[in-house]
Amino acid sequence: MPIMSGNSFGTIFRLTTFGESHGKAVGGVLDGCPADLEMDFGFIQSELNRRRPGQSKVTTSRKEEDKVEFLSGIFENKTTGTPIAFIIRNKDQKSEDYDEMKDAFRPSHADFTYHQKYGIRDHRGGGRASARETAARVVAGAIAKLLLKKIGVSIAGYVLQIGNVKLEKKYQSLDFQQVEQSQVRCPDENVSAKMIKLIENVKAEGDTVGGVIRCIIKGVPAGLGEPVFDKLQADLAKAMLSINAVKGFEYGSGFEAAGMKGSEHNDVFKNLNGKILTKTNNSGGIQGGISNGQDIYFNVAFKPVATLMKDQETVNSSGEKVILKGKGRHDVCVVPRAVPIVEAMAAIVITDHLLRDKVARFYVSNSIK
Repeated sequence: MPIMSGNSFGTIFRLTTFGESHGKAVGGVLDGCPADLEMDFGFIQSELNRRRPGQSKVTTSRKEEDKVEFLSGIFENKTTGTPIAFIIRNKDQKSEDYDEMKDAFRPSHADFTYHQKYGIRDHRGGGRASARETAARVVAGAIAKLLLKKIGVSIAGYVLQIGNVKLEKKYQSLDFQQVEQSQVRCPDENVSAKMIKLIENVKAEGDTVGGVIRCIIKGVPAGLGEPVFDKLQADLAKAMLSINAVKGFEYGSGFEAAGMKGSEHNDVFKNLNGKILTKTNNSGGIQGGISNGQDIYFNVAFKPVATLMKDQETVNSSGEKVILKGKGRHDVCVVPRAVPIVEAMAAIVITDHLLRDKVARFYVSNSIK
């Protein structure tokens, strides 16, 4: 009988998530968090609020408070070094919206593949395959951010593109304080307005649209990453590609590098007041799988939401042709709500590699003694 593995992510700073979209709750267990970290529960909740449904007119109307409840690993507002367990209760499910989908395979959803692999599936909102699971990632990512803040590492994401509307400005010229002022989390007022208009038009058609999120990590020290198979960019890629609806990942110059000459792409080193830096950053802050101290930046591409509010032809579990029309409350574009998820997964990866590096240095220093 098949079982589901792969519910955990990370090596030392390790998150295991559980729960389904229409179950009683989603949640997680976070291992490897150092003791004596002061918890900022307001900050953790604010990160969840950025992801939760029903936050604006361009997101799903499902109303979930997404209040996180911590069950273990915290005493007197500080971490104890033991596993941190938490839950987020589901309160606004409308499972009846999915009744007619019980036997039908929704196009581009996980319905067919889950059925083939397990022989059984929770059709209510996609069950375990639902993006509802990512709420647990945001909690763990918020705790990781609290750790990273102590050493001066910051992570900021924003919406770079929705459909064919793209922000062309370089991230260095943007005011990241403006991200949360936009309903679509684009830090440019004019481009943001165009993105909102596009989403409204697509919604009126009963259709959906995808987009791209850019994420920038500042303050990462040189030396993080484990060649050969655990390169820093490889772990970032796995983290991002594990997010629902993600179809692509590129860091630094990304796919543009394929059309460049080496003389154009190389990041030339320079000595600035005794500190070695690079004149350019086509490497995206990572060389040879190891951070080089420069900004780490990458793009994450999201496909259009698979559930449409229009008729689609498909088949049921018996192979019979059926016409399916989406019901329920769904995002026309998931990209704005996915920004805190991308940031959270980036924070988990960087924190995990920081702890791995710390452990490695501890054993090296002790072996030398």
